[in-house]
Amino acid sequence: MAETVLRTGLDTQGYIEREGALARVPHAFRPVVAVARDRLLDLFGARLHSAYLYGSIPRGTARVGRSDLDLLVALREEPTDADRDTVRALGEALDKEFPEIDGAGTLLFGRARLLSDLERYDLGWFVACLCTPLLGEDLAEYLPRYRPDSLVARETNGDLALLLPRWRQRIAGVEDTDDARRPLVRFMSRHLVRTGFTLVMPRWNGWTSDLGEMAEVFGAYYPERAEQMRAAAVLGHEPSGDPAVLRSYVDDLGPWLAEEYARVHGVKAPRPD
Repeated sequence: MAETVLRTGLDTQGYIEREGALARVPHAFRPVVAVARDRLLDLFGARLHSAYLYGSIPRGTARVGRSDLDLLVALREEPTDADRDTVRALGEALDKEFPEIDGAGTLLFGRARLLSDLERYDLGWFVACLCTPLLGEDLAEYLPRYRPDSLVARETNGDLALLLPRWRQRIAGVEDTDDARRPLVRFMSRHLVRTGFTLVMPRWNGWTSDLGEMAEVFGAYYPERAEQMRAAAVLGHEPSGDPAVLRSYVDDLGPWLAEEYARVHGVKAPRPD
């Protein structure tokens, strides 16, 4: 009998393995992680339920001066606008103080939302599989294990059609300079590559967070769009400020991907916000 070979990112039972660990944080980024942890405690105190790292820093693949610091914070109650202003200011301060990072951002939610039925296969999956515990009680203990199936695909990225009009507004409102457009190119490139990957993820039956690998996996199933996705993966790391790239995302690749995603997996359940 042929041996069964499990795809990357899965454990021996076929569940998505949690990526990242504090032990994998590169030495150059440990000071900023320590300061972020301490400041979150100072800012929220007893209101803080837990905090997490995600992205390239806990995966150990971050590049000094190029990678950003990504945090997720769970409060014991729903956050306020003042709380969002607080974490925005924290990110700006960390970015100024630590040249090792290129930006810092914090996702902020209440504990109840992260554990809600509505978010179980989106934010819940994100916490359980892509977030590394930094402070407090780990919410993954209250969440199921996840396979790379169509339900996860639908609930994580099945809302691209709703996002595209907002993207067009952001593009129309951005300053007409390469420097102003680069962050948009980086963000949209990454989002499209990840959406393309999760489109085919159940067929591939594995998980990766590497943009290049995501693009290659996608291209194996949609060769006619492979070069576009490979180019987007490159721009996700080294963005240009070319306005033609942004137009292609919202006029061509994005609409095609949204339509194909809805055909294959359906549309993400509506959120109140």
